[in-house]
Amino acid sequence: MKSLLLVALGGALGSMARFKLSGWVLHQTPGWRFPAGTLAVNLIGCLIAGLLAGMAVKQDVLTPDARLLLFTGLLGGFTTFSAFGLETLLLLKRGEAGVAIANVVVSVVAGLLVAWLGYEMTAQTA
Repeated sequence: MKSLLLVALGGALGSMARFKLSGWVLHQTPGWRFPAGTLAVNLIGCLIAGLLAGMAVKQDVLTPDARLLLFTGLLGGFTTFSAFGLETLLLLKRGEAGVAIANVVVSVVAGLLVAWLGYEMTAQTA
């Protein structure tokens, strides 16, 4: 139960932070067609994931509960792209470039494909 509460708390905080940050970026970039708010959230999430992972590995400062709160909860609520970025980085660091590239290609292409499929399955044409 404690683990669920840590993830829920972190997720709520991450979601609120994503909402506020992406809204702020949107107001700073009026008229842009590029989704700058989402990009900002994803890049900041990746930076935070890298910083925390480095601290966890090199300095051993994060308890298992802190990892749940921060990685699964906070960053999971802020952006799942951070998990994708970190996992791909770790594959590269382990010398698994082929798997890392496959992860990027499959995630992006399959993500777009299933988003399109879901949209087409539910969108009503007038």
